[in-house]
Amino acid sequence: MTPLQAIQAATRNAADALGQSGEVGVIAPGAWGDLIAVEGDPLSDVGELADVDAVIKAGRRIK
Repeated sequence: MTPLQAIQAATRNAADALGQSGEVGVIAPGAWGDLIAVEGDPLSDVGELADVDAVIKAGRRIK
């Protein structure tokens, strides 16, 4: 898998498999608003996802 395919498998595709598409696994109005932020580019190096700089849960940053 490419890094993009791996990220999609863990988010959008997983949500689809669980019957949750549109609510989780996407960034869109009405979705849960759970995100992570990393300093680097995970599309160039998926390992960047191992070093999370910020977590957004339900649209609010978790400290």
